Formats: sequence, structure tokens, C-alpha cells
Amino acid sequence: MGLFNRKSKVDAASVASKDSRTTANPQSPPPSKTTNGISAFPSISTPKIAIPPPPDPARDPAAYLRSIHAVRERSRLVHEKAKRNNLTHFDVDPTKFGETAAYIVSIIKRDFAPEYNTIPPHGRWQHFDVGGRHRIDQLLTSWPSKIDAQERTRRLLDLFVVSVLLDAGAGTRWSYRSKESGKTYRRSEGLAVASLEMFKAGYFSGDSTEPYQVNASGLNRLSVGQLAIGLQVSEANPLAGMEGRASLLANLGEALQNTEYFGSTSRPGNMLDYLLSHPSTQASSVPIIMIPTLWSVLINGLAGIWPASRTQVDGISLGDAWPCSSMPSAPQAQPWENIVPFHKLTQWLCYSLMGPMTRLLNVQFAGVDLLTGLPEYRNGGLLIDTGLITLKPADAKRGLDAYRNNAMVKGQPCMEVVPLFTTDDDVIVEWRALTIGFLDDLHVEVNRLLKLEGSDKLSLAQMLEAGSWKGGRELAEVSRPNTKQPPIMILSDGTVF
Repeated sequence: MGLFNRKSKVDAASVASKDSRTTANPQSPPPSKTTNGISAFPSISTPKIAIPPPPDPARDPAAYLRSIHAVRERSRLVHEKAKRNNLTHFDVDPTKFGETAAYIVSIIKRDFAPEYNTIPPHGRWQHFDVGGRHRIDQLLTSWPSKIDAQERTRRLLDLFVVSVLLDAGAGTRWSYRSKESGKTYRRSEGLAVASLEMFKAGYFSGDSTEPYQVNASGLNRLSVGQLAIGLQVSEANPLAGMEGRASLLANLGEALQNTEYFGSTSRPGNMLDYLLSHPSTQASSVPIIMIPTLWSVLINGLAGIWPASRTQVDGISLGDAWPCSSMPSAPQAQPWENIVPFHKLTQWLCYSLMGPMTRLLNVQFAGVDLLTGLPEYRNGGLLIDTGLITLKPADAKRGLDAYRNNAMVKGQPCMEVVPLFTTDDDVIVEWRALTIGFLDDLHVEVNRLLKLEGSDKLSLAQMLEAGSWKGGRELAEVSRPNTKQPPIMILSDGTVF
């Protein structure tokens, strides 16, 4: 219970200075110079192109809440309450903001100073490179030269879509032993290596002669049991939200039947052809794709993968969007105005899919600054473990009671007790909205502390990659060394986190 007492918070700065385990950053190793002549981790450019406005919420609230614009705009309303310390579930200690920013800076300096321009943008690619082995580079090298750059990109998009959708929290007990190296990996990196090895083995392809692809027929025949075998899930090695992950992939198989986005062969990678030929894509010296165009493919093309039980407006399922008591409420406001959209997995897809397109085809993206910090438990856990926000006593008690009740279930965590809530709980929704707002503020302060200006400034995606996400994980490891779980545990179905 002392976890939620500010006096007992971990000294974040000392964690960074004492932790010398990652001088080369095992999660995001220094990028290789080239692969087949392809530069590693080029910067995601943000060309100055006019971006279309979001849908008018007064006319089409569902379309607005499903837009990328709405994520930051709606979360900002909760963040404004945080600045006044007027939240429902959390207290805010503004004196901890500087310490939190300084901790992020210490992590970034430790792993990248002074070459901050080498920090890759946040994305799935780095998870495949766990342990310093450049697995995607090796995969590209393994394919014959007759496979052109566009098909290589399609294949990586196939892989990355499936891998991201499998990348919900793995829980504290699951691990994956690589069939190629014999090494064991956990959490996001373990899921990345597992999905890559399954991809190479043809798990997601309906054509045995073409294993390096994902298509509808392959996903439609993939059973929960086969997925469990591929992920090495067993009673002794349980994976949280296993059924939810299997459902996402089954639903993805159905969604890929949309030929407008995914072509006649029903592959995620065929979105490349849609994007390159889209009227909004500009072709000067390099293709320039608008983020709202990529977003429309993901939010519309993959709309059917999310559980039907999610929040709806006008009969339309919104996906990762939830009512929040800190938002405006009726009768003064319209019913939709109490909803905060996050679309975390869709944003994680956006961040991750830009990498292959930029690296292999030099595609540039306009409107990248519309994307937000990811509202998940590593970034959000950082805010709690540094003392910037603290769960209010009544909510802490409710969450601790829920944890103890859940611990009675066989296979559930029962040590390093922390508050537990379901994904749709108002505590979690407020926490996630806070995370988006504070990450924007921290982004500005981190660049100031690093004395980076103009084109040298870190992008938000770079700060997420090198600082906040990694820092949140490291603080969790120090604060709760047995489970390494976040300061709030989320009972998830594998379709959000």
C-alpha cells in the first residue's frame, strides 16, 4: 500500500544512474549502418502539407471519435483538470514534474548521448532486434534479390500487423524460447520473436509455397490451439488474454476480405498499394503519405476486429474509446462528449508500419504530430512510480481488494500486491487520458533539458522509444522486482494493452 504514498516513491534519477545494465540498450540496440544498401532507422520526416480537418462532431460524432485528431483533443480536457488537481481518481503533485522529466533525460543520455539523432522512432521494429540481433535485417537478407522493394515492404507490413495485434500485455509468467537461438524472451520482445518465427514458419499464410505472408485464408484456418502451440502457451506458461488475441486474428482474417484496402489476395501488406495510389499521396522526389490516410485504412479497414461490446455511438462501435467521469456530462453536454478515444493499438500500428515503408521505400509522412504518446501501462506507470500522480485512497483500497480477490484464481499473480482494475474501469480511463497529456508536456521539457532546438529536437516518437516507455519499464523492474508489473494492474482481454 505504500506504493501510493509519495514518500515511498522510487528515486527515479538514482535508478537511472545506478542501472548500468543497458549501456547499449538491449531493447533498442544501436542501428546497423545498412542492410542491402538500405539505411537503418531514417528519421520519419514531417513535410509541411495541409492536413484535412477532423469530421465535425456535431454532425457525425462517431466519425470524429474514431479520428486521430480526437485522441489528443478529448484527452486534453482531462489533462486540464489535472493541472488544477481536480481529477476524480488521481492526485497530482506538480513538484514531481521536473523530476519525471529529468529521469527521462537521464535514461536518454545514458543510452544515446551525444548521438540523439540515432534514436529510432517508437515502433515494433526495435522489439524484433532484442538482444542486439537484427532479425528483420537478417530476414530481408534471406530473401532472393528477385523480391523487389515493394514486395519486401508488403511482407514486412504483413508481419508487423500480426505482431502488433498480438502485442498486448503478456503477463508476468509467460516466456518464449526462440527456436533459432535457444534464448528465452518475455513480454513485448518475446511476442515479437515468437510472431516472427511463426511468420517464417508459415503460420499465417494460406499458401504453403509462400510462407512469408499473412492472408485471410491463413488466418481463417488458424485455431486457438495452433496459436497456443506457436506461442508456446501451456498451463505452466500461461499467456494473459490468449483468447482475445486469437479472436483478434480471426477477426483480422474477416477484415482482410475488404479488397479496397487489402487487395484481391487479402493481405495486410496490400495497403501499401492503396496508400501509394491514394489521391492524397503526393509524389515528388519521394512519396508523401498523409497520416490521416494511413489512419483511415487502419481505423476503417480493421474496424471489424474489435469486440462488438465496445462503446458505441449511433450504433457504430468505436473500438478503444471509453466513457470517463472527468469528461463533460449531460444535460449540458451531448451524450458522446463523455467519451475519451485512445485507439492505442491503432496508433501502435501507425508508428510501427511507418518504419518499413520509410526504410525500404523512403516514403515520408505528413501529419505525424497528430499521433500521441501511447496510453499504456509503461508510459502511465512512469507517472505513478515517479510520484507525479497518485491514486486516491478510496480507489487504491478498491483496487487492492480486487487484486486480492483475483489472486484467489488459479494462475493469477499473488505477490507484490498492486491495485487491479478492468480495462473499462473509470480509474484506467482517467489514467490513460492523463498519460497522453503529460507525455506531451514531458516531450517539451525533455527537449529543453537536452538543449535540443529546431530540427535537432527529439520527436515525440523518439522520446517514447528512448525515454518514457523504457523508463517506465525500468522503474517497474526496480520497484517490483519479482513480477516487474506496473504500479496498477489491468485485467485485460488481450485486445487493448
